[in-house]
Amino acid sequence: MPIFNWDQLKHTHYEWWLQRIRRNMEWFDLLRLDHFRAFSAYWEVPAGEKTAVKGMWIKGPGHELFRLLQKEMKELPFVAEDLGEIDDEVYELRDKFRLPGMKVLQFAFGEDMATSPHILHHHAENFIAYTGTHDNNTTRGWYFQDMDRNGRRRLNDYTGRRVSEKDAHNVLCRLAYSSVAKTAIIPMQDVLGLDGEARMNKPAATTGNWLWRIMPGQLTEKVVEQLKEWTGTYDRDPIDRA
Repeated sequence: MPIFNWDQLKHTHYEWWLQRIRRNMEWFDLLRLDHFRAFSAYWEVPAGEKTAVKGMWIKGPGHELFRLLQKEMKELPFVAEDLGEIDDEVYELRDKFRLPGMKVLQFAFGEDMATSPHILHHHAENFIAYTGTHDNNTTRGWYFQDMDRNGRRRLNDYTGRRVSEKDAHNVLCRLAYSSVAKTAIIPMQDVLGLDGEARMNKPAATTGNWLWRIMPGQLTEKVVEQLKEWTGTYDRDPIDRA
């Protein structure tokens, strides 16, 4: 994708960004800043290159942009997508402005499980806990298609029970709800316990993405009661939009 002309944006005191955020806040209460690390530094590739190999890290707008946003909004209504190749400067920028980061449980059960930043015992309050995101498989699909035997064993060891494909989504949903993170977000496919056929997006795939839709009748009273049970059991405040 084209690189933002940050010099020109700076010259205009980032007015384009301010207008863009203002408009979004007319529609939404909270915005997730995708690829947040690029506000610290982004990977720039010459336009003539056929691959991204011959690129370089270029400093992003960093503190300057967020200070302007903070001056206008006081409390910043953002979630930082702090996933991918992250360095200390990205974390410093996130924490300087008290932006919640993301903890994705599907990333927690690799060989580094004990020290993974995504494992439940390393969560902290100012984060959002997810089973998976729009770029992940559904949790049932992840368990059946993506995990190897060792990953499944680690999941069993961590939860103290024998997890199966049929209940993997419930296990991770409970972990997300029980997190100390201030917010838990569960993709509807995991709420409904759907397999990999309901996956929302497969990064780098050019077809078949963003096609899943919830159908009438899928959100049953039983599903609603399950969400109510988890909300009460783990002392989470439901969001009342009535």
